[in-house]
Amino acid sequence: MSAGLIATAVVAHTPRIGIEENAPPFQHGLIRGLRELGRDLRAMKPDLFVLQSAHWVSTFNWYVTAHAVHEGVCIADEAPDLIPGVPYRRAGDPEFARALAAAMRDGGIPGNATDSEHLTWDYASYVPLKYLDPAAEVPAVMLPTVICSDLTENRRVARMVHQTARALGKRVVYLSSCALSHAVERGPERWPTPERIDMDRRFIELATAGQVRELLDWSPVYCRAAVAEMGGRTISGMLGAAEVLALEHGAVTGRQYGDYAQSSGSGNANICLTPAA
Repeated sequence: MSAGLIATAVVAHTPRIGIEENAPPFQHGLIRGLRELGRDLRAMKPDLFVLQSAHWVSTFNWYVTAHAVHEGVCIADEAPDLIPGVPYRRAGDPEFARALAAAMRDGGIPGNATDSEHLTWDYASYVPLKYLDPAAEVPAVMLPTVICSDLTENRRVARMVHQTARALGKRVVYLSSCALSHAVERGPERWPTPERIDMDRRFIELATAGQVRELLDWSPVYCRAAVAEMGGRTISGMLGAAEVLALEHGAVTGRQYGDYAQSSGSGNANICLTPAA
């Protein structure tokens, strides 16, 4: 497969799976799914993961991590009892980051590269990569979720990731680290409402059937009615990447990895889309 986007996925990040031995049994399927997905993604020989995190929240501007090496300690600041501080180290890609930020600005989207030594990963960045690529073989560039962006802008940014990857001759996987429905409530064992579960399952069915156009058309309704995490902005990045794959390759194929699982009233799943053979 030529340079550009080669796959895209929604990946789960609930903090209760951050330390595997403490994860509740009803979320073990999410961990299993992340591991299986990681094996398949690494077999595609990507040059880079671009991960958009629902928990790195920017108000106005897009930022792209331009660190040569990401290194630090991840703490779940909203739940330090679950992730009290775990070290991470993974290569970045400063060239790609700066090129993507420039492409954003050229396209009228406020974007900046940052290599601040004080910037540390949130748990939605750390948790999926821990299981997808435990040996940290694949470099990563991180993106935030921007409050002032709309769903369309997030899809545009994913297309810019593809265009930047193609220009630099890199094979890139776009990861959206977010829940599906996300009307959270106290009680880790709590499921979404039956109506939101039905909407999540329809999302999964459309994605695994490769029905990208139907997903794109339905996504504004889904994101609002299901109370998608961060208003659906993060998941829209994945949909923008899926749109690119469908346009470039004619069709895509989808697969769910592991279980659909609850986490404090949210619905969570790992879903990957790749070009159809």
